[in-house]
Amino acid sequence: MKSDATLSICGPLRSPKQMLEHQEYDGHSSIHDDETAEKLGFKAGPIEGPTHFSQLAPLLFELFGQAFFERGCISAHYQNMVVEGEQVRAFATAHPGGTSAYVWLEKSDGTPVLEASASVGPEHGSTLLEQRMAKLRPPGPLVILEDLAVGMKGAADEAVRMDPDQHMGKLYPFSLNQKLAKITETSPWYSDPSSTPWGKAIIPLEMISVLAEYSNHQAGFPVKGPAVGLFADQEIRLVKGPLFVGEDYLIRREIAALSESRRTESYWVRTQIFDPTGEELLAEMLLNHASLKHSYANYETRLAELG
Repeated sequence: MKSDATLSICGPLRSPKQMLEHQEYDGHSSIHDDETAEKLGFKAGPIEGPTHFSQLAPLLFELFGQAFFERGCISAHYQNMVVEGEQVRAFATAHPGGTSAYVWLEKSDGTPVLEASASVGPEHGSTLLEQRMAKLRPPGPLVILEDLAVGMKGAADEAVRMDPDQHMGKLYPFSLNQKLAKITETSPWYSDPSSTPWGKAIIPLEMISVLAEYSNHQAGFPVKGPAVGLFADQEIRLVKGPLFVGEDYLIRREIAALSESRRTESYWVRTQIFDPTGEELLAEMLLNHASLKHSYANYETRLAELG
């Protein structure tokens, strides 16, 4: 899109599906389990945040064309959880110049779900999460994240891939094909190589998050637990995309920031996805893992010990 005019578009109401009710990490159920969520004071197990990226994909394609799937960036702050049965609508307003936009999702009653910047590179300007990170204040004493430090790198390179029927593990107890049976916005590009401009099936925007997190236990970051976590902020940036179904990739990770709020301790991880040689950067993800303080046993006691 090349225009100096402002363009606003929206998608239809959709009902995203919950596929993480059986998710497990640290040997316990996650916040996406209804019982666990209710114990922590939430209505029910929420749908995972990046699920909503699929509703944005058609709007981003309308604004930017296939270039978004090659060098696009979505930089999102999650605002309110969505549970299965609720309806959600996606919106986008393009900025003059044709390479960036403001996008957001709302529930049918107007409750905000997420806000994000979207852009096509290689020059993206200042993304929403870059702006948010610039405003982070140094955290006080951390308990769950006591042993982490900014700049800490993952223990080793991680080899990953996503085949159509590959079960994606305890964190993501489903396959790509199972996701495609329930995805809010489907496309032949996700399963039919002959339909795409690249001659290969592409990994959906929301499933890039799954690929990037699939092997995260290999990083060995010394996060204390058990504690229940959630995604608070997430940026996916394609450098030389798309990422393809059934191809091998190599992942490297680094702690980009540490922060806290009244209820959470957060570690921001920058995940880089390379070709199998580890020489060509193809995509990046920045993810704010927020751990709920009150889900960690004896949190206040340990905090007092740290002074």
